[in-house]
Amino acid sequence: MASYISRSKKGVDLLATANSNTDIKKGRGAQMNTGNRFLAQHYEQEHPEAIDEWETTDPKTQFISIEAKTLVNKVESPDVGMAYSMNPYNGCEHGCIYCYARNSHEYWGYSAGIDFETKIMVKENAPQLLRKFLMHRAWNAVPLSLSGNTDCYQPAEQKFRLTRGLLEVCAEFNQPVGILTKNAGVLRDLDILQPMAQKRLASVLLTITSLNEDLRRVLEPRTATAAQRLRTVERMSKAGIQTGVMLGPIIPGLNDHETPAILEAAAAAGATFAGYTFIRLNGAIKLLFHDWLQRHFPDRAAKVWHMIEASHGGQVNNSEWGSRMRGEGPVADMIAAQFKTYLRKFGLNKEKVSLDSTQFYRPGEQGKLF
Repeated sequence: MASYISRSKKGVDLLATANSNTDIKKGRGAQMNTGNRFLAQHYEQEHPEAIDEWETTDPKTQFISIEAKTLVNKVESPDVGMAYSMNPYNGCEHGCIYCYARNSHEYWGYSAGIDFETKIMVKENAPQLLRKFLMHRAWNAVPLSLSGNTDCYQPAEQKFRLTRGLLEVCAEFNQPVGILTKNAGVLRDLDILQPMAQKRLASVLLTITSLNEDLRRVLEPRTATAAQRLRTVERMSKAGIQTGVMLGPIIPGLNDHETPAILEAAAAAGATFAGYTFIRLNGAIKLLFHDWLQRHFPDRAAKVWHMIEASHGGQVNNSEWGSRMRGEGPVADMIAAQFKTYLRKFGLNKEKVSLDSTQFYRPGEQGKLF
């Protein structure tokens, strides 16, 4: 049995016991619902032998339509590589156990655990909100980022097609946009992205966390395979789209040794730039990831956990800008040095990715906004 600590809103530590790995829900990253820090009371499983229907049954995905009031968000963090983001979905069925967006699900009254993967909020008015936003006279066409929080090409996109709707609006306004995804579904929108890329209005970044399918399947269960992502990089690159890869997060003791192979494969597929992030476990993600480690890698769980702690000043999370996404200490320094070495070896990041904001215009207006 694996133990984890859950904290209530009032700060009381509650000891709970995780199910054994024989109870793993396939296709889900989280195996439990952690408590919501915004709720005074919440339910959680304390004994695996108890009959808790919400924990023992296979949860089905629910799509919850909402009328959002806003879509584009200014990103205050200076170390994430984006100034403004837009997300058509809250929650993500991909189920990546390390995802920092899990914590945001608590704002909606849900858990960062299984709820995040099974209760997907759909902003059906997203394209209309974007159009309204771009019509604001004060907007100066700074590049927008799709998937600043949850993946814009998660499975829900096949049904709701909101990301495609957003791209259609961007193309109409000549609004530059960068896409971050780990789903090959982005290939569906090549007919929009290729003409935009010819005008330097679009770029695509594919996240590749591991080439090991056994690890990928439990780390990010409902994502495209690494082979599919590399084929996506190749097709995007051949279409003339600025395409790169994001190694994120790098987890010492699990996937850090794969950096050279991932960068080599990405460069061979036509990627021209790459970045990485070091794992940080903030909020409820700490509890979820610890439980996940104990279930899937009990032989090395303690070692991995301690290396993460050693890279964040004795904690598993560091909120300081600059170091929070890279870590610090011997392990993090070694990863940084290795990444830099193989960037040079495989010819990546020779040129800075740039999108052109000078072509932006509002339909119906004369001239262009510079």
